[in-house]
Amino acid sequence: LRRELITPKGGSGGGPGEGFDVAKTGDARVGFVGFPSVGKSTLLSNLAGVYSEVAAYEFTTLTTVPGVIRYKGAKVQLLDLPGIIEGAKDGKGRGRQVIAVARTCNLILIVLDVLKPLVHKKLIEHELEGFGIRLNKQPPNIGFKKKDKGGINFTATCTQSELDAETVKSILSEYKIHNADITLRSDVTADDLIDVVEGNRVYIPCIYVLNKIDQISIEELDVIYKVPHCVPISAHHRWNFDDLLEKMWDYLKLVRM
Repeated sequence: LRRELITPKGGSGGGPGEGFDVAKTGDARVGFVGFPSVGKSTLLSNLAGVYSEVAAYEFTTLTTVPGVIRYKGAKVQLLDLPGIIEGAKDGKGRGRQVIAVARTCNLILIVLDVLKPLVHKKLIEHELEGFGIRLNKQPPNIGFKKKDKGGINFTATCTQSELDAETVKSILSEYKIHNADITLRSDVTADDLIDVVEGNRVYIPCIYVLNKIDQISIEELDVIYKVPHCVPISAHHRWNFDDLLEKMWDYLKLVRM
């Protein structure tokens, strides 16, 4: 079921999507993901000087708006994606197309509104996870190789807290795999194993951009700075953009030669 969610069955039937996916340009691609009205378009306009429609109502942006920014000699493509809502991974509010474009990015910026609770962060993570995107994670260290015969060969190079030969066999038989070599090189969970067997997961670094800091106090700002992978900014007043660009550079792992 999950796999069918990620790769829909052949024949879209509804004709091509309207200008959703944008051709890749530049050295890296960064996508802005977030709920409606958190300031993604304002951020794009002020960072890249591209005009993306900005208004005080939700769902102003309806298709992907691309922009390019030059930083340290690299061309970075920024994509302002339409706002997603809860249930996006199940296709609500064109959420599927939005997340499909997010899958092609080298870095995802989750734009959050400081004034709204951190529950939003959890919701967006949940939507992206459900679509096979793993944020700020390394691919699990598992060797997996299908064979024609010989049954399941299970080896673990270190102690496993969750998986044993029986569990592995039962997970693989769910996928109708009865002959394979499995090597676990680190302590992994059942979900990690499923990710490897499915093989359609993408591992993307992610930065949480907390927007609208012009509306909170200094004390609150100090608390926010302790959240990992997070940069507080004000898109409207262009505060702290240097910090954001520097962090983007680090997370994209770009190197100047």
